[in-house]
Amino acid sequence: MNRAIPHRQRLQPTMGCDDAGMTIRTPQSRRTWPATVASQSLAALLMTASLSQHALAQAGADCVPGGTTAQTNACAIKDFQQADTDHQILYGDVMRALSAHERPSLRKEQGEWSRHRVTHCKQATKAFEAQPDWPSRYHGCLVQQITARDVVLKRWLHQGPPD
Repeated sequence: MNRAIPHRQRLQPTMGCDDAGMTIRTPQSRRTWPATVASQSLAALLMTASLSQHALAQAGADCVPGGTTAQTNACAIKDFQQADTDHQILYGDVMRALSAHERPSLRKEQGEWSRHRVTHCKQATKAFEAQPDWPSRYHGCLVQQITARDVVLKRWLHQGPPD
């Protein structure tokens, strides 16, 4: 009967007492959603991610060094995307090169650095948030942070963890 209405939650009550008769169980609802809802949600999520990637790729396509503010902002975003991608590859290479007992230390350090870089760059560019070139300043700061972190990761790769 409830199966004919796929988008409505189905209730499956459970009532009774436990084995000793000391506790009374009250009706509980259990939601069961059809697979179509889950697949529709997944499709919407993937579409949103695709649009976000398209918007970022479009920003890189609009890049003209020395052009308008919007064009130089696009160049800064493009530079950040490339630096971030290269950084993630380097981080993966370092993680694979480390022994199993060294990896948790780098993973912890990387997470702390990642949070710090965003906080640092937001603070460093806070005074320029209302300016049209703020995206360029912010992403430029992130690229500087990534470049400095790459030096540390290369040290991990060639010399092992710091003492």
